Amino acid sequence: MNQNMTNLEIAELLRSVAAAFELKNADKNRFRIIAYERAADAVEHESSELKDLWDEGKLKDVPGIGESIAMHLDEIFRTGKSKHLKDVMSGLPKAMFKLMEVPGIGAKTSFKLVKELNISDKNPFNELKKAIKEGKVNNIEGFGEKSASDILQSIEEQKNKSKRILLPYAQRIADEILEWINKDHSVVRAEPLGSLRRKASTIGDIDIAVASKKALQVIEHFCNYPKRVRVLERGERTASIILPSSIQVDLMVQSPESFGSLLQHFTGSKHHNIALREYSIKKGMSLSEYGIKQKGKLLKFKDEEGFYKKLGMEYIPPELREDSGEIEAALQSDIPKLVEIKDIKGDLQIHSDFDIETSHDLGESSMEEIVQKANDLGYEYIALTEHNPSQSGHNKKQFTDILKRKKEKIDKINYSISKDKNKRIQYVFNSLEIDILTDGKLPFDDEVLDILDFALVSIHSSFRKPKDEMTKRVLGAFDHKKVKIFAHPTARLLNERESIELDWPRIFDFCKSNKKYLEIDADPKRLDLPDFLVKEAVDSGVKLSMGTDAHHKNGMDNMIWGISVARRGWTKSSDIINTLSVKEIKKVLLG
Repeated sequence: MNQNMTNLEIAELLRSVAAAFELKNADKNRFRIIAYERAADAVEHESSELKDLWDEGKLKDVPGIGESIAMHLDEIFRTGKSKHLKDVMSGLPKAMFKLMEVPGIGAKTSFKLVKELNISDKNPFNELKKAIKEGKVNNIEGFGEKSASDILQSIEEQKNKSKRILLPYAQRIADEILEWINKDHSVVRAEPLGSLRRKASTIGDIDIAVASKKALQVIEHFCNYPKRVRVLERGERTASIILPSSIQVDLMVQSPESFGSLLQHFTGSKHHNIALREYSIKKGMSLSEYGIKQKGKLLKFKDEEGFYKKLGMEYIPPELREDSGEIEAALQSDIPKLVEIKDIKGDLQIHSDFDIETSHDLGESSMEEIVQKANDLGYEYIALTEHNPSQSGHNKKQFTDILKRKKEKIDKINYSISKDKNKRIQYVFNSLEIDILTDGKLPFDDEVLDILDFALVSIHSSFRKPKDEMTKRVLGAFDHKKVKIFAHPTARLLNERESIELDWPRIFDFCKSNKKYLEIDADPKRLDLPDFLVKEAVDSGVKLSMGTDAHHKNGMDNMIWGISVARRGWTKSSDIINTLSVKEIKKVLLG
């Protein structure tokens, strides 16, 4: 344990605690086991780092984290350890908790293997692999040659398994599988499930639901998917395959008349479904993947709209199903009309290959190529926002000369656009993504900044400053009259770097009072502002901007992933400045 545990580390710890309770007295600790497993799931799928939420006093706002678990996590974040959790796991070998990371090895199996084979904490995976290859596992009661072989293969897959899959990558894999599945003419409908359908920023396994009256035929076709590495499981209505990089894909088949119930149930989230179940029980109904049972009769639903209507609710888009107020809103017919990709009229963060002599990465596409791509996308405007020229080796005159050259080129492009009546795009903003220095200042003065239409600011260094110091740093730069947008505000990189710590209520208040905007960066590695903070920003009356952060013209296609974040944050088109017309956006950004 340590004070700066990541969400995945915390989830692993909570699952270890659940396993310890299971081994020490499963019957007595049944509710504790469920609580810790639920909390682990919630933490793993939480889009904001738990440490950040703890800093903000919002740890208990995370669905699945109750008073007791929050208290233990609070102790970890304060001191780097939890006496209670340590006591719960005491007496159990550390090796068993490591082996539980392997799919198919539960608490009891892991404990038995460690004890029977005398596996040490030092390198449990290698020791277990060695024991399997020497035939020692076959001699343990309850194991055999096949189960030992399966464990060995799972260990190898686990070793090669990457971190959680980024949303666009998971969607691409799912789309390819869906294309294959739909080649079977018995398939009526096929949809992704779980966190992928809810458009979470990262995905675990990929789940697919199929409506068909010929389940066995669908299963057979699915298991013949050309890119499969192996078939993990095959049943009458379910199957699992392993793809390259140890990605697991699970399939479920349901009859068309009950498909809506299956889709709802396995889209989740778990916390949404729990809240929905609690509500339905009060109404004398019970829910399952087969339908809604009322007065002993099972009602089936071919679509989700009918399912929610039976519960007296407006349809709830998958992105909102996180038990964050959507059920209450649906009961009042108050679900917002969420923003859609068609609402976006421009991209406000793009990097061209104009040689701005930056210390960061240059774009790869020319301004002209980017303008043409924007026109193809139907945009009315874009902002070219190359990183600022590097401070080292540049004086004020050089800064000025570089930015004047860029302005001259954009002026020529805008003149050309104004003369071409066939183009949808009408304006290119001359902008810049500027580093916020460690003292909260900008790299150059007003005379240089006045060359720009407007500026974005962002953090690219010194990420781990204390919250108050970092907040002061951001607000110091954000306060400049030319700065309109705070780009990728948490500075996170999914699976790579945690968010910076900021006093978000202060940031929100500043934005609202000074007509400043927080960006949703649609780069798949960022998806920043995270959905959790998007909702808080919108609830606080803060307007948002959208930018792909594209460094190649093809990156401009990533806007759809920014839209998924916005939708998960309950965002309407009116909450995003990119939905404004070119005439309206000029008033906002040039004022």
